[in-house]
Amino acid sequence: MEVDSAPQPGLPSHGSSVVNEEERWKYLEQIRRNPGPYTDPDAVSQEAIDQFDQMKILVIGAGGLGCEILKDLALSKFKDIHVIDMDTIDISNLNRQFLFRQADVGKFKAEIAANFVMRRVKGVQITAHNCKIQDKDDDFYKQFQMVICGLDNIEARRWINAKLVALAEEGDGPDCIKPMIDGGTEGFKGQARVIIPSMTSCFECQLDMHAPRAAVPLCTLASIPRQPEHCVEWAHLIAWEEEKPFPELDKDDPEHVTWIYQKALQRAREFNISGITYSFTQGVIKNIIPAIASTNAIIAAACCNEAFKLATGAAPALGMENNYMMYSGDDSIYTYTFNHERKDDCPVCNSASRPLEVDPDMLLGDLVESFAMRPEAQLKKPSLRVQGKTLYMQSPPSLEQQTRPNLNRSLKDLGIEDGQEVVVTDPAFAVEFNYYFKFKAT
Repeated sequence: MEVDSAPQPGLPSHGSSVVNEEERWKYLEQIRRNPGPYTDPDAVSQEAIDQFDQMKILVIGAGGLGCEILKDLALSKFKDIHVIDMDTIDISNLNRQFLFRQADVGKFKAEIAANFVMRRVKGVQITAHNCKIQDKDDDFYKQFQMVICGLDNIEARRWINAKLVALAEEGDGPDCIKPMIDGGTEGFKGQARVIIPSMTSCFECQLDMHAPRAAVPLCTLASIPRQPEHCVEWAHLIAWEEEKPFPELDKDDPEHVTWIYQKALQRAREFNISGITYSFTQGVIKNIIPAIASTNAIIAAACCNEAFKLATGAAPALGMENNYMMYSGDDSIYTYTFNHERKDDCPVCNSASRPLEVDPDMLLGDLVESFAMRPEAQLKKPSLRVQGKTLYMQSPPSLEQQTRPNLNRSLKDLGIEDGQEVVVTDPAFAVEFNYYFKFKAT
C-alpha cells in the first residue's frame, strides 16, 4: 500500500522549519469569508473582515490555561494580543505550561509566553504586562474589545468581572461593553462561559457555583493534625502569626513559601505524617487545584472558539442564551450547555440588597468570620457598617483597634434591628456588598 508522504497544508515538511503562511490560513479564511447556515449575514463583508484584523484582545493569566489560550488565539489569526500575569516560572510549571523551558525558570511568565508565540506565529504582536490586574487603570481596560481569563484564582476573576461591569454601566454606547470569556479547569473537569457585562449574568451571579474550601478547625491544626495539609495550614495560620518571620506573607515569594514548607515539614515529622513537599506546600496555601494538560487544552480551545465567533459572527456564540458550557472527562467525554440567569440581588450587576439571615444573639465576630464561608460572599477581610455606625473595620489599623471590642458584642447589644441595611466591603474588591438583616425566629 502506498503512503502519501506529501506535507500537510501550512505545516513544514520533514526536516524543515519553513511554514507556508498562505497555506496556514487557508481554511481559516474559508470560514471567515464563506457564510454558513448560522453566519451573521454582515460577517462576510469586507468591513467586518477588516474589523476582525483590528481586534485587540486581553488575556489574563499565562499559566497552564493561559499558554494554551495565547497559542490558540495566535493560530486563529488574532494579531494584537496583550497578556497580563504577575507570576514567575517555577520548575513545577514545566510539565503542563508548554511555552516554558528549564532555562526560563525564574523569569516572568507573561514575557516568556509572549515571546515564544511570536517566534512561532508570524504576524502576531503580543504585549506582556508583568504585574497585577489591579495595577492597571480604566483606560487600560477600555482599549480592548474582549477579555479572556485563564485564571486559577477566584478573587482575580471577581475583580475583573466587577471592573468590566462598571465600565459597561458607566460608559455610553456598545463600545463600552467588553465581553469576558472565562475558562477554568479542575482535574478532568472544566468550564467555559461568556459574560456580556450588564446584559447577562456576571461572574458574581455565578459565585455560588464555586463553593468555598471547607475550613479545618484551628483545634485540629493546633493539637492533632492527621493529614499533610493540616501541617501546612498550621505553619501558614498559626506558626506564621506567632513568629512573624516577614512583615507580610507573600504567597508568590519563594523565601516565604520555603519558610512555611520547612515549618510544616518539622510538624509532619513530629506526628509521623508524610507527603510534605515544597510544591505541595505552595498548592495548599495558594489553593492551587491540580491541573491536567489535556483539560487545559480543551477548555482553552472552547474559550478561543467563543472569541473567534464573537469577533467574526461566523456562528452564534455563548452569551445571551446558553452562556455556560461544562466539560467532564472523568468517564469518557461529556459536555453540557445551559443558561445561567442573572440574579436580582447580585451586588455587582444589580444594586438590590440581599437578606442576611442571622440570630440577634450572634456575636459580631462570628458574623464577620461567616462571610468567608458564605457561598454568595466568600469575603476574607470583611468590614461592616450600618447607617450612622461603623460596626467593624479591618483597616486602617487605628480604626480596626477602635472597632475591635464590637466583635465580642451581640448584634442585639449593638442595636441592630430586623430589616436594617448593612454595607459590607472587602479590600480585595472595589464594589460594596449590600445586605439587610433578617432575624431568625426565636
